[in-house]
Amino acid sequence: MAKVTKKQKEAIAKVDKNKAYSLDEASALIKEITSVNFDASVDLAVRLNVDPRKANQMVRGVVTLPHGTGKDVKVLALVTPDKEAEAKEAGADFVGLDEYLEKIKGGWTDVDVIITMPSVMGKLGPLGRVLGPRGLMPNPKTGTVTMDVAKAVSDVKAGKIDFKVDKTGIVHAAIGKSSFDADKLAGNAKELLTTLVKLKPQTAKGVYIKSIYISSTMSPGVEIDTKNFVSN
Repeated sequence: MAKVTKKQKEAIAKVDKNKAYSLDEASALIKEITSVNFDASVDLAVRLNVDPRKANQMVRGVVTLPHGTGKDVKVLALVTPDKEAEAKEAGADFVGLDEYLEKIKGGWTDVDVIITMPSVMGKLGPLGRVLGPRGLMPNPKTGTVTMDVAKAVSDVKAGKIDFKVDKTGIVHAAIGKSSFDADKLAGNAKELLTTLVKLKPQTAKGVYIKSIYISSTMSPGVEIDTKNFVSN
C-alpha cells in the first residue's frame, strides 16, 4: 500500500468528508489542498443515474469551457489538400493526410484530437484499433468530422472538450489546471454541469445527478452539493 505523505495527510485533514461543498467553496478548496510541484490537472467526476448499457441512456456531448482547459491541445487535421491552408491558419499542429495515415498505422498517436472531413472517414476505418482505444477516432457527434475544419480546430484550441459516460455511469472530464483562479475553475465546472443537465435522457428516472466530486492530481476528492444541478 502506498505511503501517505505529510502533505497528503494535511490535505485530507482539510476536507470535511461529511460535507457537500458549494461549487465556489470546492473550487477554492481544491487549490488549497493541491501540493504537487507542477501545474496539476483539475478534474470533475459526475455520477449519473443512467444505465449506459442502454442506447437511449448513453450520455455523450461536447462543451466549450469558458476559461479553456489550460492544456496545449495538439491537433491533427486529416484533410485533403484544398483544406490544408485553412487548417494551418486555424492553428492545427499537424496537417496532411496520407503521410499521417501511414504514421498512425505504424503506431504514432502523439496528438490529443484528430479532426477530419466526411470524405476522409473511410480511410480512417481500418485504423479503428489504433485510434479507438485512445479516444482519438473522429466523430460527427463531437464536431470532429466536419467540412468547417477551421472552426473545429479553433473550437478545440479554445477549450472545447468532449465527454461520455463510462460503463459505471460516471462522466470524467478535465476542467482546468490548479494554477487557474478558483472562479475560473467554478465557471468551467458549471458550464459542464449545465450541459450535462440539458443532456438528461428522457428515459432516465429519478434524480439524474447522484454525486459530483472535484479533484486534482494526487489530491483527495471534494464533494460538491448537487442541489443546484438536480434534474428530476
